[in-house]
Amino acid sequence: MIIAAAQFSPVPLDIDANAARMAALVTEAAGRGAGLVVFAELALTQYDTAAIAAAPRRLTVTPDDARLAPVREACRAAGVAAVVNAAAPAAGGGPRPTISSFVYGPDGALRTRYDKRNLTPAELEVFAPGTADGRCTLGGIRFALATCYDSSFPEVAARAAADGCQVYLASAFHDSADRVAGYAELAREHGLHVLLANGTGTGSPGPACGRSGAWLPTGEREATAGAGPVPAELVLTDVRDRITLMADPAVAAVPVAECGEELTDVRTVSPALLVSGLRHDEPGAFALLRAGLLRRLLVAQESLPDGLRLQIVEGYRPPDLQRRYFEGYLHKLRTAHPERSAADLHRAASRYVSPPEIAPHSAGGAVDLTLVTADGGPLDLGTPVNASPEESDGACYTGAPVSPAARDNRRVLGAALTAAGLVNYPTEWWHWSYGDRYWALATGADHALYGPAEPVR
Repeated sequence: MIIAAAQFSPVPLDIDANAARMAALVTEAAGRGAGLVVFAELALTQYDTAAIAAAPRRLTVTPDDARLAPVREACRAAGVAAVVNAAAPAAGGGPRPTISSFVYGPDGALRTRYDKRNLTPAELEVFAPGTADGRCTLGGIRFALATCYDSSFPEVAARAAADGCQVYLASAFHDSADRVAGYAELAREHGLHVLLANGTGTGSPGPACGRSGAWLPTGEREATAGAGPVPAELVLTDVRDRITLMADPAVAAVPVAECGEELTDVRTVSPALLVSGLRHDEPGAFALLRAGLLRRLLVAQESLPDGLRLQIVEGYRPPDLQRRYFEGYLHKLRTAHPERSAADLHRAASRYVSPPEIAPHSAGGAVDLTLVTADGGPLDLGTPVNASPEESDGACYTGAPVSPAARDNRRVLGAALTAAGLVNYPTEWWHWSYGDRYWALATGADHALYGPAEPVR
């Protein structure tokens, strides 16, 4: 996934104008391949605490506020997530507002809300502090959310790293280059990829210094924006190497509470779904899916635009076949890279084939599929189904830069499947699952519904 920090000078206290600017930047970022856009602290109004205190009803917003509709619609249209920071009524109904980050998913729906926990003395006169850390998972990556003064406290980043976050997203209104430079140490100290969206223009504390940027986990600054009031800029950084892979211990640690659903044959139970012969096997295992997954695929297909259908390529994969696939790909990687350690090769192999002990396909909870026309005609999705990272030069990753047509088709496919309750494995645009361990980890479920399965003979 490519992520972007959007830096622009807001029109003071004009929520409508600033929301429109944000929507345009979301669209622009999508055109440059970004899957997530982060905005600066209080960018919806400009950082003006006195004005917000004087007119809290006019200058605060809720996540579903009509004035934020352009941003939500831009997210939906582009298939891009956004972090919008604004003054908001307290979630618990208290008398003071909060400084809040609303995280909208690529479907435009609210994924989470983070209320700034650490407030400056001046902010405490107007705002109430939040009570919980900011966390969200998008595209297989666990993100930490922070706002400006939060980053002055080392324990904030330390908790993020301890919670398994790989990327630290900061919305800020810093006034000096020295404060911005401090993110290098934060990244290096905690092994986090850091993205900062900093303010520009003049707010109640004075002028902000811009210089939004991105830092690698080594502390190296990868990208930077200009200083001071400048035309809107996007700072982009690629965080695909921070994706939670199937080989991650967190996936194997998810408990399974087997629900007992049988495997069903798509071809006989749901003929409305097209089935490709690409992975055909004589017993027909490739066309088997758990009933809960199958129901959700039918819901997803019903939500597609007219003239489009899903086409199933492979569902259930017997454990022995899964093992052969994994060991075969691992052998290819070992031959090509003899200098790499066994652990590194095992992790690299899981980008493309799941380790057999936790494989979603062998649980009947995963499906490889694509999008086709109503009569089964092919569409551009950027790569063939099952293209490896090596064969596709990384274009198999769901968030990889691909042609505009392929990006639009992936967006349509992803929107339908996500709304139906499935999750994507971000290294493979075609791999979606429900009920398996990876699904449980991605959605925050207490347990997986499906363990290894065997067809009823």
